[in-house]
Amino acid sequence: MDTHYIEEGLVKIEVPDFEKVSAKAPVFYNPVMELNRDISVVVLNQYRKSLDHDVVIFDAFGGTGIRGARYSKEIQGVEKVLVGDVNPLAVEIAKKNMALNDISNVEVEKNDANVLLQSNKGLFDIIDIDPFGTPSMFTQSTAINIRPGGLICISATDTSALCGTYHDPCLRKYGAQPLKTEYCHENGIRILLAFIARNLAVNQKYMHVLFSHSTEHYMRIYAVIKRGGKKTNESLNNIGFITHCPNCLHRDTFYGFVPKVPTTCPECGEKYLVAGPLWLGNISDKEFIGDMIGTAEELELNKKEDLLKLFNQCYEEAEGPVTFYDIHKICKNLKISSPKINDVIDEIKARGYFISRTHFKLTGMRTDMPLKELKELIIKIKEEKLGVDV
Repeated sequence: MDTHYIEEGLVKIEVPDFEKVSAKAPVFYNPVMELNRDISVVVLNQYRKSLDHDVVIFDAFGGTGIRGARYSKEIQGVEKVLVGDVNPLAVEIAKKNMALNDISNVEVEKNDANVLLQSNKGLFDIIDIDPFGTPSMFTQSTAINIRPGGLICISATDTSALCGTYHDPCLRKYGAQPLKTEYCHENGIRILLAFIARNLAVNQKYMHVLFSHSTEHYMRIYAVIKRGGKKTNESLNNIGFITHCPNCLHRDTFYGFVPKVPTTCPECGEKYLVAGPLWLGNISDKEFIGDMIGTAEELELNKKEDLLKLFNQCYEEAEGPVTFYDIHKICKNLKISSPKINDVIDEIKARGYFISRTHFKLTGMRTDMPLKELKELIIKIKEEKLGVDV
């Protein structure tokens, strides 16, 4: 088997040569996910600062061992990392890469992620679930076995299901109705979070979401897990539904598992589309992101520039309302060409509303300005720029 060497973060690993990264490859290194791993290193370092003890980490899908090796080398105060994989070739390569980097606190074991979680109940401070596809079949084991106060890091690459391209798989895997809208990636993260919250609740656990993002072909969430029946019940109040009007783009939120949801849009009378149940609480913690920006500056990261750009975008929108508007979508609805987005943002800000860009979409604006006023504002800006009635 032909191999080559890769340097990432503070580690150097040997990886097999495969023409294409896919689930069919016995083991692979995905360079596109380097940003994902850089972000994880920053999040885990920041989380570790909040603890008074060294951490035990579980990397459930070890592959080449790159993530486990980086966690060992680049995070302060790591007692042990357990790297798991069902593939014997991956286990062999991961063990070789630990030796290559002179790493002694990483244990590599061939076994299913759920089995390793169940056999190490309550031992992990950090559980990282980064599968090829959906994390849904590993979420309950994660919920059961994470230590109270621990951190879960969960990725989903089945974005076509979470974003509504494929409806039935989302119902089957996450128990939720997706919706293909301009903000479908945000909805996808909210569906994933609601699914995790329900799995946690079975075990009298709840989460505080530290950070979440949608990048490239995947979604990723980081949350601290806490325990207690009363607080768990309260956390479920963050679950609800989003209604969306395909005609005028009006949307609304309804909290609860069985809320009274209108069937038609109050603005234009068109039949509503409904997504959920999904998480309507915060999907990031602004203070935590601010702290991460400082921590990232201290670390050696190849993707630092991209990472800091993402962190700053997420920091700006962290306390904004649920969902955002796409200026191009609104202008298409109004049958006019789009003005400069910065002109619109400046005017929204001048009127005292919350406004930010969003990392989910380049042409997206997150604001609490009512849609009717936003449309009127856009038309006004167009008229002023053109000097004629639109």
